[in-house]
Formats: sequence, C-alpha cells, structure tokens
Amino acid sequence: MDQISVSDYDNNCYLLVDHDRTLPNGTHPALLIDAADDAPALLQLAADNHATITDLLTTHQHFDHIRATEEILHKTGATHYVPGPDAAGIPGQHDEILSDGDTITFGHHSLGVRIVSGHTPGGAIVSTHLAGDSAAHIFVGDNIFPGGVGKTDNPDDFTSLLNGVIDAVFNSFSDDAVVHPGHGASTTVGTERPNLEQWRQRGW
Repeated sequence: MDQISVSDYDNNCYLLVDHDRTLPNGTHPALLIDAADDAPALLQLAADNHATITDLLTTHQHFDHIRATEEILHKTGATHYVPGPDAAGIPGQHDEILSDGDTITFGHHSLGVRIVSGHTPGGAIVSTHLAGDSAAHIFVGDNIFPGGVGKTDNPDDFTSLLNGVIDAVFNSFSDDAVVHPGHGASTTVGTERPNLEQWRQRGW
C-alpha cells in the first residue's frame, strides 16, 4: 500500500497494488481510494509502484475527495465503486453501487464494505488485510479522524455517525487494526477507542 496527500485540503489518497497479477503492459493492477485532486500526481503514484489504476473507490461525495475522479476514470478506464447513499453527488460513471455489508473483490483480496451516515448521507468504510501484515487496515474516508469523527451539521447526524463508526469499526476490529483517514495521519483502533465516550460527551 502506498499513499499521497494532495491539494490544499491535505487529502489522503491510497493505492492498493495487487502484486500477484501482471497486466499485459507489464504493470500490476491497483485500486485507488479517492481521486481527490491532482490526477497527474495520482497517475505518477501508480507509475512509481509499477502499477496501473484499474479500480477506483470513492468514499463519499464531498468535493475535496472527487476533483480528479472524472479525469482518472477517463485516463484509466477504471472500474468505479461508489457508496449508494452518496452516489448522486459523485461524478463519473458508477460501475458498482455499494451497500452496507458488500464485498469488493480485487484480485485475491476481499475488501469488506460498511456504509455509515452522518458526515454525508452514507460514506464507505472499507477494510482488508495487506500482504505480510496480520493487522486489518481500515480506510474510513472522513468518517473518522485522529481524535474524533468527521464533521456533522446537527446532533442527530453526529449521533448517527458516532454510532455507525462504533459498530463498523470499534465493535468489529481489534485494537491493532490500522485506521487510514481521509485527512491526517493514520492511527489505530486501540489509540482511539478510549476516547469514544469523550467524543460523545463533547458532541464532535
């Protein structure tokens, strides 16, 4: 797995490379999580990993996560996965509409899908195991940041988001699971778990 931060919003874009398969052009297939901005940089990230972007997951509809989506799809022909509740706000063709509990099959890898509402109508959280690492890796979009959940507009949305991430992440993974957010540094379930009640009390 490799990653890059793009734009003045410091958006994290993650690249999962399937080293078990080789394409006719000699590169490996890759799944990009969020084509947030700067398509040339994202294509260079793939090239640096001897990979071609064959699949794209857009975690949610906010503009800072989708600005390079159409260009990446046009230049790569990638299969595009989008969460159903946010689909109307995500550009480009939608090849696979994701629902809670779905699985994305990428080569020999299976990525579990959870859909959580609150930050948006329903953003995707996907999880998988990377080669050589026993810990799960969870890509959460803007549903979780180091130190709290994503921005919400009202108390009901906050409650929905917090309860959703508790169910999808904190009740589903062990403390060593790595959480990769849409912005900021990666963290772990164990680092964030003790703070859940504080998050609930402060309301963000």
